[in-house]
Amino acid sequence: AADEEVAHMLRRSHKPIILAVNKCDKVGDAPMEMYEFYNLGFDEVMPISSVHGHGTGDLLDAVCAHLNFEEDEEDTDDRITVAVIGRPNVGKSSLINHILGENRLIVANEAGTTRDAIDTMVENKYGKFIFTDTAGLRKKAKVQGAVEMFSVMRAKSAIERARIVLFVTEASIDGVTAQDRRIAGMIEESGKACVLVVNKIDTCSDYPKSEIVKQIRYSLPGMSYAPLVLISAEKHRHLDMLLDQISQVMEQLELRIPTSVVNQLIYDAIERTTPPVIGHAPLRFYYGSQVATEPPKFLLFVNDKKYCAPNYLTYLRNSIRSAFDFTGLPIIIELRSRPKT
Repeated sequence: AADEEVAHMLRRSHKPIILAVNKCDKVGDAPMEMYEFYNLGFDEVMPISSVHGHGTGDLLDAVCAHLNFEEDEEDTDDRITVAVIGRPNVGKSSLINHILGENRLIVANEAGTTRDAIDTMVENKYGKFIFTDTAGLRKKAKVQGAVEMFSVMRAKSAIERARIVLFVTEASIDGVTAQDRRIAGMIEESGKACVLVVNKIDTCSDYPKSEIVKQIRYSLPGMSYAPLVLISAEKHRHLDMLLDQISQVMEQLELRIPTSVVNQLIYDAIERTTPPVIGHAPLRFYYGSQVATEPPKFLLFVNDKKYCAPNYLTYLRNSIRSAFDFTGLPIIIELRSRPKT
């Protein structure tokens, strides 16, 4: 009865239908029981064995016969890939569903509903996107079984191929967790553009939002470059604000500063604040240039990089950020000692 119900539903779709009858494990003629499935009314009925692989080649040929490989594939090169990352059950799938305007991804109260990285194409007034919903990242000690380990690997792979990462956490008076900090470190190491999304803000309505933001910023100092958006995916609050923030980050992805401007900017920063003397000689700056985007990377030639204090490198990084937006992007500065002649 269930097979007949599914068959009736498929017939209403008016799509080409191939009926694959599984567990025909013996080599040779199909078993007599298979012919009963012709009663479902489909023209193409194919015996297969998933365990042994019998008939799968013929099934693939039958599928390909219905495909037109000469049709132009949908162009996805101009779509921005966005990976949605976070702990289990923080609302990643709910967020994507509400951006789509339909319940395409499974949402449940139990953690671990999403096991694989799922790509979803979205096009709206803010741009063209491919949102990748990923499995919630749990502590290593709690990752059990090959399926869950594979899910974590796919989530990390999604970060690598994304251009923007949405780091989703949840509003809580207790602040971020240790696992949130681990995920933040993973995103920092990837060098990807990031937007920090604090979901379920409706659950902390009695707690000042400014305090929630202050707590998160204090707990995740390495994510200071990431804009922070407070949302409620379930209540549809501030989703437009989030999409607007993503579009702002998109505008900065390929920003490149002319070399002359970089040099003037560094000279002005040094003139405002002289580098502290470390070692036997003061730090001297010779030349600088932006050598990469996504993330923006600057190469500065100096007399000896060991003369540069870490806090002064942070000062130079902040000087670049104050002059140019680079919203949501980490700024990397590499010092290179000029060879002595």
